[in-house]
Amino acid sequence: MSRYTAPLKEMKFVLNELAGLGAISKLPGCEDASPDTVEAILEEAGRFASGVLDPLNRSGDVEGSRWKDGAVSTPKGFKEAYQQFVEGGWAALPIDAQWGGQGLPRVVATPVEEMWCSANMSFSLCPMLTQGAIHAIELRGSDALKKIFLPKMSTGEWTGTMNLTEPQAGSDLALLRARAERRRDEKLGDHYLISGQKIFITYGEHDLTDNIVHLVLARTPDAPEGVKGISLFVVPKFLVNADGSLGARNDARCASIEHKLGIHASPTAVMVFGGEGGGATGYLVGEENRGLETMFIMMNAARFAVGLEGVAIAERAMQRAVAYARERVQGRELVAGGKAVAIVRHPDVRRMLMLMKSQTEAMRALAYAVAAATDLARHHPDEATRKLNLALVDLMIPVVKGWSTETGIEVASLGVQVHGGMGFIEETGAAQHLRDARITTIYEGTTGIQANDLVGRKIAREGGISAKAWLAMLRGFDGELAGSANADVQALRGALAAGARAVAECVDFILATAGKDPNAAFAGAVPFLRLMGIVAGGWQMARSARVAEGKLAAQAGDRKFYAAKLATARFYADHVLSQAPGLGSTVINGASSVMTLDEEQLAGE
Repeated sequence: MSRYTAPLKEMKFVLNELAGLGAISKLPGCEDASPDTVEAILEEAGRFASGVLDPLNRSGDVEGSRWKDGAVSTPKGFKEAYQQFVEGGWAALPIDAQWGGQGLPRVVATPVEEMWCSANMSFSLCPMLTQGAIHAIELRGSDALKKIFLPKMSTGEWTGTMNLTEPQAGSDLALLRARAERRRDEKLGDHYLISGQKIFITYGEHDLTDNIVHLVLARTPDAPEGVKGISLFVVPKFLVNADGSLGARNDARCASIEHKLGIHASPTAVMVFGGEGGGATGYLVGEENRGLETMFIMMNAARFAVGLEGVAIAERAMQRAVAYARERVQGRELVAGGKAVAIVRHPDVRRMLMLMKSQTEAMRALAYAVAAATDLARHHPDEATRKLNLALVDLMIPVVKGWSTETGIEVASLGVQVHGGMGFIEETGAAQHLRDARITTIYEGTTGIQANDLVGRKIAREGGISAKAWLAMLRGFDGELAGSANADVQALRGALAAGARAVAECVDFILATAGKDPNAAFAGAVPFLRLMGIVAGGWQMARSARVAEGKLAAQAGDRKFYAAKLATARFYADHVLSQAPGLGSTVINGASSVMTLDEEQLAGE
């Protein structure tokens, strides 16, 4: 069974050549991200991922987390690994220094988080949710809440969760029933009693830390109906004394954990807040009835992180498939008199491996570019530059989340296929990647929700401004590609231009249709998201190819690596970007057939 090895050469290439790490390290507040520092961080993270987390991935999947009498035990080795994780300072990497973090740019934290996900996706979910909770409290919490919770959450001594979903309220948060009753006493001050049930709570209960800080959506008694009446509360597992020590056990308990298709080592909890005697003590984050706004701050970061899971699981599935294909001898070469060879020599296996490799590289490059834009939007001294990058981030977050996770599943499935019958056998490990990947298109907003957000909020509501700005960027880049004499770059240029035209036509269709016929505009939302992802990935692959062409011409660096960059980009153009015009046609012409059948016809009645 193969071991995970962090693709450091690839990560460094993307960071330096595509994400612009050098420029970001010069921004105010990002000065600590020097090339030497970043290289050391990546090297050490790679060792931790392969040496500590990867060995627990298979055993954690087999053992799973266990619930007994309200307590949850994580698999053998997880608690010790988490302690090493905290002691290594990994939890604090992107957190502001004032709360005990290292304050490094998002673009530096991104490859490190990719490593955690690739090596052990179940483990990585705990720090991922904690970072989202920190972000929400940091932006909207009172000074008192920040001082109580952020220092220990930032170091990883305490973890955080996100409590949205209820049995009757999944994606439709307007149906939430959890209640929050205002209270005041001398000991606890202004607080609320939280009551209700939440489901699908990742790491809602565990044995890794002494305290768990739940962020919970609930309604006050006089709140307006719908999403406008939702407030957000901090509800710790243990109350915190004035001196920072842990106090009484709060009335927030785990009733059970779910039995799932994948991510078995990650406990997915059913949480019950309050009982017949009252409720769990909670503290308001921000203002009453504005909880959804704050939660979406947390959600946006989580959606990017889940998109990165798609990249990570694809990388791990690819590594395993390549290792197997190089070892497995089966069949003969197609040439006359061909000898028995490893399956990596067969054209169709090579096609699958190249699909895995090219799409993984495209997804990674897009994710890192969006991470870099996040840093520019936050730290750049020029307001216009900040706004431009924030618009790009907002446009691309649903693409990174939706396209990367859907593609991650495809890549993991190809990994099973490369293994053949052995891929269907759990012992090879290929099946686990597919099982683990399957949740990524569902949690933190399904692919359909991401696509509706892209079409409705990011295109229709703002008149396509951000999308058209990005398309203008692609047209400008086309002029740069025109200067290349390389046949592979020119093939990529043609495919990218065709893809950009398809996106532009779809944007015009959405703008013309969404107001008068919403069903027609939204019927093609998911194909449009896929189109956007493929073209955005092609944009990054073209940039990669242009850099590689220059390096080869200058005879600089690893020629084999840069030649592979050109070849992989060409494959992406021929096999992936070539799908763009067809997806564009589906978006524009396929709406009528989506809603044609009535419900009885769908059921075959």
